[in-house]
Amino acid sequence: MSPLTPPDFGSQRFKANPFPYYARLREEAPVFRMLAPGNEPAWLVTRYEDVNQVLKHARLSKDRFGSMTPEQAARMPWFVKFFKPLMQNMLGRDPPDHSRLRSLVHKAFTPRLIERLRSRVQTLSDGLLDKAQRKGSMDLVDDYALRVPVTIIAEMLGVPASDYRKFQRWSNRLTSNSSMTDVLLSIPSMVMFDRYLRKLIAERRSSPGDDLLTALIQAEEAGDKLTPDELVSMVFLLLVAGHETTVNLIAGGTLALLQHPEQLERLRKDPTLIEPAVEELLRYASPVEVSTERFAREEFSMGGVTIPPGELVFAVLASANRDERQFKDPDTLDLGREPNKHVSFGMGIHYCLGAPLARLEGQIAIQTLVNRFPDLRLAKPVESLKWRTGALIRGPKRLPVSLRG
Repeated sequence: MSPLTPPDFGSQRFKANPFPYYARLREEAPVFRMLAPGNEPAWLVTRYEDVNQVLKHARLSKDRFGSMTPEQAARMPWFVKFFKPLMQNMLGRDPPDHSRLRSLVHKAFTPRLIERLRSRVQTLSDGLLDKAQRKGSMDLVDDYALRVPVTIIAEMLGVPASDYRKFQRWSNRLTSNSSMTDVLLSIPSMVMFDRYLRKLIAERRSSPGDDLLTALIQAEEAGDKLTPDELVSMVFLLLVAGHETTVNLIAGGTLALLQHPEQLERLRKDPTLIEPAVEELLRYASPVEVSTERFAREEFSMGGVTIPPGELVFAVLASANRDERQFKDPDTLDLGREPNKHVSFGMGIHYCLGAPLARLEGQIAIQTLVNRFPDLRLAKPVESLKWRTGALIRGPKRLPVSLRG
């Protein structure tokens, strides 16, 4: 076999099917060294048990700046400073800051409160599909999968619906980096996103509303909950994380169903299957391919290798979700799979806060779609689909479908 090379997250061929490569990593190099953009040493962790350790390991930090040695800090790429204003949220913090920040928003994402959004998600899904039905076709990503979660998180925060295309475009740019060039090209998007959020926050200060953004502003004004930069960064995280996973769950999950018509028909015949079906689509399609970075607080060993302090560690969720040590026939789509302890929402204290919302949106959007359109099919060959690049997210850029036979 050819020597193992780093994954090409900018390659359409790789993004369309990275799973054979991950299977080889699990077998030959379960903790694999590579260079991240900026030539920073980084480690890809691919086996299920190791990924679980990474997601929960006390020796791994989410605080980039607090876990580096002085020498590493001095060598930090110059462009990192541009991203720092949007890195002051709970995703990039360790306890006790992580606990403090998470406590400010977790009440808005409890299963009980999310369940109250069911009728709104259903109405929204129906309206989008009514419009598509009149045309007889649609781009499932832009016309449906994107609009459901973006609209819901924008309404929760009180963001004008007319602005969703702007922040989705910036989000797409910031989550699609696969090279140093991509990172540099994403700086303007980061700057514009930051300016947009600061302007939005200033407007909401003068005109409070009954929404999550107002609640966060009031917490910041209390003086002991949020700093101004933490407020901006928290809203940034909620907007981006509030739709990215679900967009790719709906689009990637629907694509998987269309590629497995027997499973699609199984779901149509048994609507009660929707909850385990969405869990299996989360596992099989893995909308978050690689977790956000962690940093070694100190030297430690994993998978037979030693990771030096301060270096980047990435848990490959898409690989863990196909690990044959954990899942029987992992490359088989089985909507009734049980047990199904996938890691698509992470593990440990950084487990995805929005998981209940993503599940609800995915269940309603997918079931409504497949029930309404028995003749749903791809409008172009699957081999011609374009995929989003970058390590973080996995999903098609566009998904043209026909709704009529």
